[in-house]
Amino acid sequence: MRLLVVAVGQRVPDWAQVAWDDYAKRFPPESRLELKAVKTEPRGSKTLATLLAAERERIEAAIPKGARVVALDERGTSLTTVALAQKLKAWQLENDAVALVIGGPDGLDPAFRQAAHERVRLSDLTLPHAMVRVLLAEQLYRAWSINVGHPYHRE
Repeated sequence: MRLLVVAVGQRVPDWAQVAWDDYAKRFPPESRLELKAVKTEPRGSKTLATLLAAERERIEAAIPKGARVVALDERGTSLTTVALAQKLKAWQLENDAVALVIGGPDGLDPAFRQAAHERVRLSDLTLPHAMVRVLLAEQLYRAWSINVGHPYHRE
């Protein structure tokens, strides 16, 4: 299974890249975690709809055909780590690839968000984009660990 995180924004602090790389290398080859950073549309005199549409095009181009699309959205479903592990297991049975999408500074295009197979909320808190990448990688790793039988201290 291929877990692809598609994130709007190409630059993150060094600490975030180091943390991402650490979690990504923990996954086995058959369940690899990848990151595809797409360019943020330059802010300026463009309308919000125009900005989001441009980012949507880049996001859609980065998602493999047939992949399950999971949009990270503040209005999405809240999951526990165990529930995420169950979703991960179901995704593995359904698809060869899952794309988890992190929007840009203004979020995701509403039509893209609506068309996603699922919408998931990571936190009720507002988090910096670099932190979201790391938190998502950590939670996916933890979910994978639960599914392969590693002890989980919360059960």
